[in-house]
Amino acid sequence: MTNVGMVSLGCPKNLMDAELMLAKLQAAGFTITPDSSKADVVIINTCGFIQDAMQEAIDTILEFAAKKAAGEIRGIVVTGCLAQRYKEELCRELPECDAVLGLGANGDIVAAVQAALNGETMAKFPALSQWPLDGDRLQSTPPFYAYLRIADGCDNRCTYCAIPLIRGGLRSRKMETVLGEARELAARGVKEITLVAQDPTVYGMDLVGKSRLPELLTELCKIDGPQWIRLLYCYPEHITDELLEVIAREEKIVKYLDMPVQHASGAVLKAMNRKADKESLTALMHRIRKTVPGIVLRTTVLVGFPGETEEDFAELCEFVSDVKFERLGCFAFSPQEGTPAAELPNQLSEDVKQERRDAVMALQTTIADAYAEAQAGKVKTVLVEGFEEAIGLWYGRSAAEAAEIDPKIYFGTEQEVQPGDMVEVRILDRWDCDLVGERT
Repeated sequence: MTNVGMVSLGCPKNLMDAELMLAKLQAAGFTITPDSSKADVVIINTCGFIQDAMQEAIDTILEFAAKKAAGEIRGIVVTGCLAQRYKEELCRELPECDAVLGLGANGDIVAAVQAALNGETMAKFPALSQWPLDGDRLQSTPPFYAYLRIADGCDNRCTYCAIPLIRGGLRSRKMETVLGEARELAARGVKEITLVAQDPTVYGMDLVGKSRLPELLTELCKIDGPQWIRLLYCYPEHITDELLEVIAREEKIVKYLDMPVQHASGAVLKAMNRKADKESLTALMHRIRKTVPGIVLRTTVLVGFPGETEEDFAELCEFVSDVKFERLGCFAFSPQEGTPAAELPNQLSEDVKQERRDAVMALQTTIADAYAEAQAGKVKTVLVEGFEEAIGLWYGRSAAEAAEIDPKIYFGTEQEVQPGDMVEVRILDRWDCDLVGERT
């Protein structure tokens, strides 16, 4: 019996590739182990989006290369965005890797693992058109929540982003295939489905010339079983009144919207090849909150973009202060090889970029603390995720928190409870941005 382990790095979209590959391996008779230390072959499904992610991928490869040299594992297979982006460099600089597969070769994962076991090398980088987005998947998240990829690739061409260079243009999955997969997840007992794509708001544009996201959401809500449907990574310029009306109307769609605005200065957004400015974004946020009362807004912003002036930065801070996003992450610009932004003049120093990032996060901390304090006394439906032995409390998330990225809700109870249960919790206090309460 051959054990195969996988370390999947990066975003949920990368995880979808991992789950498809794991299902192929299981069907071929391999045993999938969650403990990579017990694996004969380890697959490292890499991220290649920003420098920190690439370094994490390389460090992980080197970690398992040391295990291979010590005889603890037999083979290493590298897949994912780093393999797609730096194929020649990986094969040349890291000969410890037995197999390196581009995204188009994900369907060849069984042959790659077999080659590693046989002491052979394999490197395959076919066209992205061969990259499988459909098929059986081995769910790697807890049984009560799952991601559902509706599309991949991107046509937006933001000047700082390497995703189109790595994952290609927009590829939407057929609606009947997505709905079929959602029904399978429902049959397994999944209670929360999170839709992911590079930009879900343009789902279907490549197939029928218009967004089919509102239609897809409406059909998903008809499926018995899942109680929450969540949207991530929505491109703000593509959020329509039709989409907002569906979010407001359908009870299953959580009133939570993640949309990376990136900046508020019109000059910076134009240099990013984004279509918005502070006025249009502010108007959009007001329209969203008016159409969907009580909605939780999450965003990410990018500071230190080439040419960003003090005035541009001040405009961003004013926007963040005015809108008061419940959730916000801030990143310092990191030039990506092959992107237009990497070649722009007026690149800012690392010190300036970090100072601006710290300033935005300090501002957001004040906003997030005020939001957390305002939750005291409210009763929330919480999807239970686990028990924290160190403090003797259960924890989970409400509709206002997305898996893996947002704060937790801790609570005490004398009643029986299990991961995957949905319980009512009265909020009593906050621990930083986390909330604490008791089951009602």
